[in-house]
Amino acid sequence: MGSLEDSPHEVIARVFGSAYRDFAPLRLRVRGRAMSATTLIDRAPNGAVRTDGKVALVGLGRDEISAELARIGIEPKKIRMRTKQIFHWIYNYGVTSFDQMTNVGKPLRAKLEADFTLERPEIVERLISVDGTRKYLIRMSPGVEVESVFIPDVSKTGALCVSSQVGCTLNCTFCHTGTQPLVRNLTAREIVLQVIIARDDLGEWPTTQENRKLTNIVFMGMGEPLYNTEKIGDALDVICDPEGLGIGRRRITVSTSGVVPEIGPMGERTSAQLAISLHAANDELRTQIMPINKKYPLKELMQACRDYPGLSNSRRITFEYVMLKGINDQPWHAKQLIKLLRGIPAKVNLIPFNPWPGTDYVCSDAETIKSFADLVNAAGYASPIRKTRGQDIFAACGQLKSDSEKKRASAIRKAAKA
Repeated sequence: MGSLEDSPHEVIARVFGSAYRDFAPLRLRVRGRAMSATTLIDRAPNGAVRTDGKVALVGLGRDEISAELARIGIEPKKIRMRTKQIFHWIYNYGVTSFDQMTNVGKPLRAKLEADFTLERPEIVERLISVDGTRKYLIRMSPGVEVESVFIPDVSKTGALCVSSQVGCTLNCTFCHTGTQPLVRNLTAREIVLQVIIARDDLGEWPTTQENRKLTNIVFMGMGEPLYNTEKIGDALDVICDPEGLGIGRRRITVSTSGVVPEIGPMGERTSAQLAISLHAANDELRTQIMPINKKYPLKELMQACRDYPGLSNSRRITFEYVMLKGINDQPWHAKQLIKLLRGIPAKVNLIPFNPWPGTDYVCSDAETIKSFADLVNAAGYASPIRKTRGQDIFAACGQLKSDSEKKRASAIRKAAKA
């Protein structure tokens, strides 16, 4: 796992291996033009409304809860107070019944029960590794499943890796989940729900209890977070609210493959730590394995890193680097990386490639990785090598979802033959 000084995103990336991000080979266009972070199609249904007309409050922010209370006729002068009460019960105590809201009168509780629900989305699969890693496959709505993974013993506590999209618009050649097409962006509510489900499973209510395990959030799951910056910002307003889930913004890390125009705005909006999915230190190679580099080459990406809000020696950027045998693992590659990072407060995560069926890539051997790490360390950049965890439960991003889809397809074929 590395030293206790390792930050949550460093450990998460080392745990997941090369598939710690979800890159898909689907490129979408809107009205004949390529989509940017701000024009990415959002086909998310209103998942907060059930078929019986009840609205699910869990995952909603303060303003949304206030709007729902106004809709059902709560007196305007009482909406702020009631919103604060309900928000606190949902996100500090994790209640699953309105009857548990003891400072809310019985008549109002009955009205809330008639119009709303506190239910969570379906957990399709929940797997626990022998090393304590927990992986969840969550069905947000019909046909929309996402993964999140809890990794224990990160920064002395634990971190949750969450997804921001169902699929991704990028086409990185080394990622297992590149076979999964983009479905849509996740809503802010769906991002928050991943944290709620982990808290439920870990039994970590109320938020104020001591010795909590889930203290860090890392956006390294399915999708490119910076193609969903707005919803991530909205979700973090709930996740980081001290009267709710109470996870500090300095404990949030957002990883990107290099969507340059959104890096600065994301930092301003969220105050999150930044991680860059780099994997190559020259434009020719990076474009081969990460096509986004053609649109946003290294010069632009590194300038965006230098300009990142709050960047300092105490808030360094982490650069992720998957080790591919004979591709990016030679001493001259390490020297290119060192030169590229010059002047940037940085750390480097070296990630042994996690092979998957059908890939042509092979992981660099252990000695090559160690030699690479030694060169980077000698230049003054911490470069821990990840220790794989959760392999027995498909911990790498996208693996559990792919396995689940294969099982369902097999069941459908068997049913058709019966």
